[in-house]
Amino acid sequence: MSANENMTPPDGEVNPIDTDYQVGQDNIKMNIGPFGLDIHNRVFMISGLTVIAFVFLTLAFQNSVGPMFGTMRGWLTSNLDWFFLISGNIFVLVCLFLIVSPLGKVRIGGTEAKPDYSYPGWFAMLFAAGMGIGLMFYGVSEPMDHFQTALGGTTVEDGVRTDWAPLGGAEGDAEAARRLGMAATIYHWGLHPWAIYAVLALALAIFSFNKGLPLTVRSVFYPLLGERVWGWPGHIIDILAVFSTLFGLATSLGLGAAQATAGLNALFGVPLGATTQVLLVIGITALALVSVVAGLDKGVKRLSEINMGLALLLLIFVILTGPTIIILTGFFGNLGAYVQNLPALAMPFGREDANFSQGWTAFYWAWWISWSPFVGMFIARVSRGRTVREFMISVLLIPSAACILWMTAFGGTAISQFINDGYTGVVDAGLDLRLFEMLAVLPLSEITSFIAIILVIVFFVTSSDSGSLVIDTITAGGKVASPTPQRVFWATFEGLIAIALILGGGLVALQAMAVSTGAPFTIVLLVGCVALFKGLASEPKSV
Repeated sequence: MSANENMTPPDGEVNPIDTDYQVGQDNIKMNIGPFGLDIHNRVFMISGLTVIAFVFLTLAFQNSVGPMFGTMRGWLTSNLDWFFLISGNIFVLVCLFLIVSPLGKVRIGGTEAKPDYSYPGWFAMLFAAGMGIGLMFYGVSEPMDHFQTALGGTTVEDGVRTDWAPLGGAEGDAEAARRLGMAATIYHWGLHPWAIYAVLALALAIFSFNKGLPLTVRSVFYPLLGERVWGWPGHIIDILAVFSTLFGLATSLGLGAAQATAGLNALFGVPLGATTQVLLVIGITALALVSVVAGLDKGVKRLSEINMGLALLLLIFVILTGPTIIILTGFFGNLGAYVQNLPALAMPFGREDANFSQGWTAFYWAWWISWSPFVGMFIARVSRGRTVREFMISVLLIPSAACILWMTAFGGTAISQFINDGYTGVVDAGLDLRLFEMLAVLPLSEITSFIAIILVIVFFVTSSDSGSLVIDTITAGGKVASPTPQRVFWATFEGLIAIALILGGGLVALQAMAVSTGAPFTIVLLVGCVALFKGLASEPKSV
């Protein structure tokens, strides 16, 4: 997923601040170091040196680390799948409780705060936060994969044969398999991921706009840790947030490079393989660095808006040239299938579909959690003036609806091509090529496939640029306006981490690091829910 962090709220009146929390920026010692760097020294140095060491060791021993990443991913997902599933369910329940409880009347920024954006503008930015490389990569491949397994077919990934159904009971029934496949996909792109983002986004917004604390993850824990939040407990929280965000971004960049390479090969015969992916990562990271060095925030903002326009046009094109009636009716049918199968999908214990919960759900929940500081900070910064109830309803429903429509259009079209037209191109293709195989059957396939590649690349650029801003904000102790060299450092190492993981094991390595960094940050988010309730309890309620 992606969020454009370059979009900042307009200047306005300073909101009233809870006097119990008036500690703010002065409690973090900002250090002006060499090259004019303005950093929170411990967090920056520990995070930066660890990342440098990781990149160096992975590149130096790339032939040896591949099996290690595979073993690590397998152990984490097979032993912690229950933990990720329970945590995801807790985040959804927290959000639903805040919608119906009196705490829903609390207003972000104080009782007199006014929204910085109109509803259409705010909804558009929430929609933008949910669009990214993930939807491009998995929009066709995931619904088709779940459909195949539910139908009783066989999928082969990394040489491993799979012959089971996610929920069972659909073997040989194409329509039942389609419903199960779409329900399983929506489960991964609906309420659960957006609840993860919403919890941290709301906490960041409340403690920044209402309590006057720095815009960094440690601030959320002030009700629990008090002044200790400015010491080592806070340092550890922010360091975990940095690692989580870095490897979550690297996973997305790696997926984007793989998909862009597959598209370029299909259109122009560009060679497949790690070399092309690495060159893409280098080139696109260079583009992100240009925007960082030149200070082209407005240019990147416009580029992101153009990208969203292209994504919307591609979506409309697929709806109009694909099985339009099936897509439009399928949106509600798939939503119904999701609600019907949600209890079985979200059950953490007694499951027989281990490959689904471990191979898909555990990875996704860890990935979304690793992205939560990135997307959460963006959502927090554009949501001042909204009530908690208004915030939760909108953040849960608007992006979820957009993701469901996208998956229904792209995945539903591919499944329809298989069921109704007997087209097997998508079934036979790898995950990174399935989008282009689906577009190949529709009109203007070369143009739309080229647009899809452009979308992936621009999502890549904006994610790298805005991700470096979020990480730098955390390592600078919550300061938003920090020196450019620091963003250059983080943007560079985002790309280097992606390259190291591509060379050190490819998709498995990318997923392994997303899971390994997402697991400890899950604990941070769970404890953060308690701090959020304590923070909200001390807030006056809007009438």
